[in-house]
Amino acid sequence: MSFQKPQVKPTNIELSCTEIGGLWGVYIQESLTVCFLTYLLHHLQDGEILPLAEEALNISKGRVEKIKSFFVSENFPVPAGFSEGDVNLAAPALFHDTFTLSFIYMMNRLGMINFAFTATNNVRLDVLDFFNECIHTSTEMFGKAVRMMLEKGIYDRPPKMNYPHKIEYIEKTSFLDGIFGGKRPLNAIELSEIFFNIERNYFSVIIMLGFAQVIEDKKLKDLMIRGKKISEQQIELFNNLLMQEDLLGTVPVSMEVTDSTVSPFSDKLIFSMINVLNSVDIILISHALALSMRGDLTGHYTKIIAQVMSYGKDIFDVMVKQKWIEQPPLTTNRKKLLE
Repeated sequence: MSFQKPQVKPTNIELSCTEIGGLWGVYIQESLTVCFLTYLLHHLQDGEILPLAEEALNISKGRVEKIKSFFVSENFPVPAGFSEGDVNLAAPALFHDTFTLSFIYMMNRLGMINFAFTATNNVRLDVLDFFNECIHTSTEMFGKAVRMMLEKGIYDRPPKMNYPHKIEYIEKTSFLDGIFGGKRPLNAIELSEIFFNIERNYFSVIIMLGFAQVIEDKKLKDLMIRGKKISEQQIELFNNLLMQEDLLGTVPVSMEVTDSTVSPFSDKLIFSMINVLNSVDIILISHALALSMRGDLTGHYTKIIAQVMSYGKDIFDVMVKQKWIEQPPLTTNRKKLLE
């Protein structure tokens, strides 16, 4: 008879820093997503997008409740996050219906990346199961969004490239050149990163344009406009790179922002969304930098990271000043205890 080691119940093991950090961060982001989707659904007219948006909202609500149950069972303070007070459903529609589809697509695309990264840091089985489920549902929702965008003709496919005829190996260090001429063609990995950076920045332009229209405070509005310009500069840079390679640049299919000037969201929620997008942008640009093998690309990415980090700091400073950002759980200050 084979001996089976008895399973240790996850509830007998306290949450580690990785599980606390992962659950805490996702709670904040998902509560923000619930607010956003609730507003978008309130104005949504497209009968085809409606069921998908309702499913996306229910998934985010379920994640919020599940994380809350983790914290309650551990006697851990549940984050404030975002609530109904951060949304004004009486405000007119700020985005056209297609933006709801773009929002579901982009947030689940980013969610797959974030959840996969977070899952690898967790070892408590019930928490790991939760993040695995998040990966599964985000992947499923991403696929549904892509399918619907294709059906509606609003999905811009990544560039095509000819298949190679044989396997080849890098033979010259000049493969890394590109800053001072002698550039080789883009490889498939570099081309993919450029395309998705353009796509992500189009999403940022749309959302920042909408926010800039409705924020009343001039200094806060100027920050939104500055962020929009940073994304536009990235789009122009990457499109120029594609065109230099005799590849067509990508263009937005349609304008998704209405002419409303009434804010549907609290300034806290708006700045938190921009803070999230900045953080993701730094992660994904760094990822592109790590995968690029051409000197001109690494130079561009390094410069963009510095620019986005500078902008992100200004956003963060405003949020701290306004008391809009919750402090992540801190470890015990031993030095203070010993005073």
